[in-house]
Amino acid sequence: MALDLSGKRAIITAAGGGIGRQTVKLFTEAGAKVFICDIDEAGLEATIAEHDKVDGMVADVSDPDAIDTLFERADGYLGGLDFMINNAGTAGPTSPIEEISLEDWNACVTVNLTSAFLCTQRAIPRIKEAGGGGIVNLSSAAGKFGFALRSPYVASKWAIVGLTRTTALEAGPFGIRCNCIQPGPVEGDRITRVIQAKAKAEGVSENQTRDEMVSITSLRSFVPPTHISGMILYLCSDLGATITGQAISVDSGLEGLLN
Repeated sequence: MALDLSGKRAIITAAGGGIGRQTVKLFTEAGAKVFICDIDEAGLEATIAEHDKVDGMVADVSDPDAIDTLFERADGYLGGLDFMINNAGTAGPTSPIEEISLEDWNACVTVNLTSAFLCTQRAIPRIKEAGGGGIVNLSSAAGKFGFALRSPYVASKWAIVGLTRTTALEAGPFGIRCNCIQPGPVEGDRITRVIQAKAKAEGVSENQTRDEMVSITSLRSFVPPTHISGMILYLCSDLGATITGQAISVDSGLEGLLN
């Protein structure tokens, strides 16, 4: 057995950069054919241009109609589906609970949780038809720790764990496994934005916030995006064929989150 996806077909959301883009790279190198989406048109086009067996479309996964179109387009390109990677996410607001508007709460939860539910709902019949496969959701270290000033994000990422485990129970008899990854701080634009927002909210420097985040990991380091995409590939390969219902941390030994 090996990390081989020859002949397999996957949909990966938010693949215009970061973890999603790295996952496309590894999947195509392993032989998979991939359909992707992102709200960033430039990032989407750049990812598609890097590979021969990739197509995609601009899509906002907070919009159910856009998700329907995504799957219709993916059906035409892939001709079936073996793996669904729910990677789309947003940081949401950085504020005390009493200052967060319902609009901001809903916007964060819709992207982080509801989109994964809607994509999973549409993916399962297709993966059943393929004879089995897998779904990988992106949770977060915030899905196992509390995180001050980030209540919508944290709530959505804890909920992803519940969605994952329930999906694994329901879909397992059909040969479909479902897992989620809980990354710690991952190097890239997203963690930079989180650091900026938290530093601003607390009136400290960005360097101080970054140093504090690094200090609470056992390895004293952030996580390269390739380490997350590598775990996604592993879970979808034959080597991950009996792993399901798990929330797997890839976080440099994160010991907690900053308060």
